[in-house]
Amino acid sequence: MSMISLLIRCILAISVLLTPLVAARADVAVEHIKVHSEAVAGNLEGNSAERNVLVFLPEDYAASTKRYPVIYFLHGYMGSAEGYDKYIGFADALNNAAAPNRQAIVVVPDSNTRHGGSMYSSSPTTGDFERFIARDLVAYIDAKYRTLAKRESRGLSGHSMGGYGTLRIAMKHPDVFSSIYAMSACCLSARPVDVERSRQLETISMEDAMKGGFPVRADLAAAAAWSPAPDKPPFYLDLGTRDGDVQPAVIAQWAANAPLAMAPQYLPALKSLMAISMDVGDKDTLVKDVGDMARLFERMGVAHTYTVYDGDHGNRVRERFRSFVLPFFAEHLVKE
Repeated sequence: MSMISLLIRCILAISVLLTPLVAARADVAVEHIKVHSEAVAGNLEGNSAERNVLVFLPEDYAASTKRYPVIYFLHGYMGSAEGYDKYIGFADALNNAAAPNRQAIVVVPDSNTRHGGSMYSSSPTTGDFERFIARDLVAYIDAKYRTLAKRESRGLSGHSMGGYGTLRIAMKHPDVFSSIYAMSACCLSARPVDVERSRQLETISMEDAMKGGFPVRADLAAAAAWSPAPDKPPFYLDLGTRDGDVQPAVIAQWAANAPLAMAPQYLPALKSLMAISMDVGDKDTLVKDVGDMARLFERMGVAHTYTVYDGDHGNRVRERFRSFVLPFFAEHLVKE
């Protein structure tokens, strides 16, 4: 037998031996579940209290008995759990970050509403999505899966509206989450009223509203979340104008829900968090607001990291989830 033939046989033998090892590698498991939320039930918009949730389990979850930290990820406006999975690719990201010190359960709840997004706020019109995330969802996940059921092992992250929700919920529920990462957070400053568009919305039909473009839907979603009006069907919200005149009280309601206004009230809660990180693209229209939030944290003595990267609102979210968000939580969440 020639040396070449012997070498080929050796290579084939080794490949046969290795094949079962490769095939035996488990991948991240994805579970599609529904979680009932009493906090959302009974809302005036008719948004379902049965919320779709994606749960990504570490590759060794089925074969082990250990417990894992949990990362909750909040999607953006007009998004969904399924849509953001296509956008970010959570399972692929976790498969590529499968080192033992990075293993975590990732939970992505769907918080879409009639007008495209809950703002992760508490409203009789949309439902109490803040409490859905911080209470109903966390309790369900801790009961169903092998989690480390303590704040030190829970992280909260999100993009755009989800970044807003991350900051809002963390401020108000520091007993639930310990580390947060807000990606390109929207809605940090007081929402201005577009008087002309608001006047048009005063007479819009529900049918036309549902066909409206992004600005129309976003105005209605924000008003439903931050200026609910249970006595005003069919939208159950107050707009920034009434009979064409600006409504200062409504504008004040919107401003009160801006994290730049909220943060000083929740200073002890913010300082109790173990880690805070924010990022934004340098070509994102939100770069000033996110920078203002970082500067406010600096003035208040709130420890945080803040990154401005080369990019826009969405073109590097997939990459940054892998390269920055997962490593951030691997560093800060307490493991078993």
